[in-house]
Amino acid sequence: MAESTMEARGERFLRQRQVLFLFVFLGGSLAGSESRRYSVVEETERGFLIANIANDLGLGEGELAVRGAQVVSKGNKQHFQLNHQTGDLHLREKLDREELCGPTEPCILHFQILLQNPLQFITNELHVIDVNDHSPVFFENEMQLKLLENTPPGTMIPLGNAEDLDVGRNSLQNYTITPNSHFHVLTRSRRDGRKYPQLVLDKSLDREEQPEFILTLTALDGGSPHRSGIAKIHILVLDINDNAPEFTQTLYEVQILENSPLNSVVVTVSATDLDTGNFGTVSYAFFHASEEIRKTFQLNPITGDIQLVKYLNFEEMNTYELDIEAKDGGGLSGKTTVIVQVVDVNDNPPELTLSSITSPIPENSPETVVAVFSVSDLDSGENGRIMCSIEDSLPFILKPSVENFYTLLTNTPLDRETKSEYNITITVTDLGTPRLKTQHNITVTVSDVNDNAPAFSQTTYTLRVRENNSPALHIGSVSATDRDSGANAQVTYSLLPPADPQLPLASLVSINADNGQLFALRSLDYEALQAFEFGVRAADRGSPALSSQARVRVLVLDDNDNAPFVLYPPQNGSAPCTELVPRAAEAGYLVTKVVAVDGDSGQNAWLSYQLLKATEPGLFGVWAHNGEVRTARLLSERDAVKHRLVVLVKDNGEPPRSASVTLHVLLVDGFSQPYLPLPEVAAAEARADPLTVYLVVALASVSSLFLFSVLVFVAVRLCRRSRAASAGRCSGPEGHFPGHLVDVSGAGTLSQSYQYEVCLTGGFGTNEFKFLKPIITNGLVQDTE
Repeated sequence: MAESTMEARGERFLRQRQVLFLFVFLGGSLAGSESRRYSVVEETERGFLIANIANDLGLGEGELAVRGAQVVSKGNKQHFQLNHQTGDLHLREKLDREELCGPTEPCILHFQILLQNPLQFITNELHVIDVNDHSPVFFENEMQLKLLENTPPGTMIPLGNAEDLDVGRNSLQNYTITPNSHFHVLTRSRRDGRKYPQLVLDKSLDREEQPEFILTLTALDGGSPHRSGIAKIHILVLDINDNAPEFTQTLYEVQILENSPLNSVVVTVSATDLDTGNFGTVSYAFFHASEEIRKTFQLNPITGDIQLVKYLNFEEMNTYELDIEAKDGGGLSGKTTVIVQVVDVNDNPPELTLSSITSPIPENSPETVVAVFSVSDLDSGENGRIMCSIEDSLPFILKPSVENFYTLLTNTPLDRETKSEYNITITVTDLGTPRLKTQHNITVTVSDVNDNAPAFSQTTYTLRVRENNSPALHIGSVSATDRDSGANAQVTYSLLPPADPQLPLASLVSINADNGQLFALRSLDYEALQAFEFGVRAADRGSPALSSQARVRVLVLDDNDNAPFVLYPPQNGSAPCTELVPRAAEAGYLVTKVVAVDGDSGQNAWLSYQLLKATEPGLFGVWAHNGEVRTARLLSERDAVKHRLVVLVKDNGEPPRSASVTLHVLLVDGFSQPYLPLPEVAAAEARADPLTVYLVVALASVSSLFLFSVLVFVAVRLCRRSRAASAGRCSGPEGHFPGHLVDVSGAGTLSQSYQYEVCLTGGFGTNEFKFLKPIITNGLVQDTE
């Protein structure tokens, strides 16, 4: 029993504690959502300090700027100015309470302090205090009344009222008239709080004694000092008209939709007069109606129909109070009041007020606040309830906040290379019938982040350039693109150090850093460099910079810039080389072989040979492909002893290049026969052929030079032997020139290697070489005497 009692007490204690925690939580929530209220007197000069928002929010100096503080008012009307550094909230302009709130009291301006980082809303109110800056004003400065002379004392006659735009004590308080023994005035109040005067008759009238009265009606407000307005009352005393018109209802109350068409009948008022004749004819008119009422409604003076002549707007005015007067022909009148209630219809689309927008947004960023906005609807009830939405396919979401505020955020990180701009349509729809909607477009751009390296169009480039190019020749281009934008997409090109340190890349090519164009810095020579390879780097201007590489191979194309060069017979010797041919040689005998080379390649180095000129055409021929010079027929005694052949060596380039070589051929009966002709024969041959003369002169000059060299050499070697003893002989050991052989091997002239031993004969005649017959020693052929 005791245990059950203890358990019951424990459960009761737990429930009490939970209830206590609930009240504490609710109390804290209400305290956090309580609005701050400030006040200011209307017509206060701009710049007036309302409050220090930073102190009220418990923020440090400059923290408002860091958190992106912003004052947001309904309808985007900026009445305030916030100093982000000091936290002071100032008036941006003078406030006119009557313009802001009209007759509404108290006049409250709602505004929010928006802190964007982190997001926080603080609701505030500013109470605009009225000052007595308006005097009462009558609708009519002069009123005319007609009273029957039998009007009983105590009769109350309504007068036209005055209006004061101020409120509270500063508004109209009472009416007075100039002292008069017949009348005094009473101040009455309507349902809406407006005060109007009633003239009270104190004693009976006598038209014959005093047919009219002129009174001054004064309207006073309660301000300090008082303000007032006056109107004149002209009272005419009429003869007796016993019955005044009377309305069937003292108060008409009707409702009308705000979208009712023009000229529709709102209500029909009706009054009757028991009198007959002119005194019983009733006409209707507005009694001291405001300008707004006269613009909105029209009263038929005969039928009493009240028609709509201006479209209604529930949001501007939802109640109209019309005073209707019915007059008979005698001037008597009756009065009634018509209350028109305007019924709201869904005729106002929702409104969206954008408070802030963030654009551009860096790509790859996490959840980011794109925009903050508020929504409102001037309609009431279901017509004023609002829903917000955006397209589902966009990477953004909407989050509701306090006071009809919404926040637009990124849902996923954005990629500028995929999509650089988003057009976001925010759709705001109310719940009225029919539903109305408003769409607001926001354009959000995505700013670039350097997340893409430049990419070459090819990993390897092969360029071809013909040799002997002009310096600074454009030989090709490399191209790289970057998917980023701005500086992140600006690509610069540079050459990488060559893999071969021996390659003088800096003197061969250069690259344009802006467009990747490659230029040959100097003239290239195919014979020296056929190809080379290097790397190119493309880097963007981002931070940090990204780069990529490509390989470039340059092939130098051969040009036919080298003419054939003749190796044999040599062209730079001091004396021409003479080929010996025995007269007994058969047709096709190999005389010699012209050997030539070409520094070019390919078809530019394909050589062909042809006999360009000969002393005796038809005697010798040249093989076109190998340059071998052979006899074309059998030799005869009639053939000249000495022959000069000009052989042309030509390559296969375009255009072809060529070289020529001159061969001297001597026909001998045997290798022991002297081959130098007598001077008389040479002179005859020179006269016969000018070319032969030139050749003989040249050959004689070279022979003389060679003979002089041999003589000097012999003179030294024979130690000044007597010239007479050695003249005409070349026999014995003294007559030989040991060890001095003319080597014609290895030059391609003959199919075998030959050596000749030469001896010099002296006498009174012409000097000449004596050729001996060849001998073979160690594979060499030597001539013996």
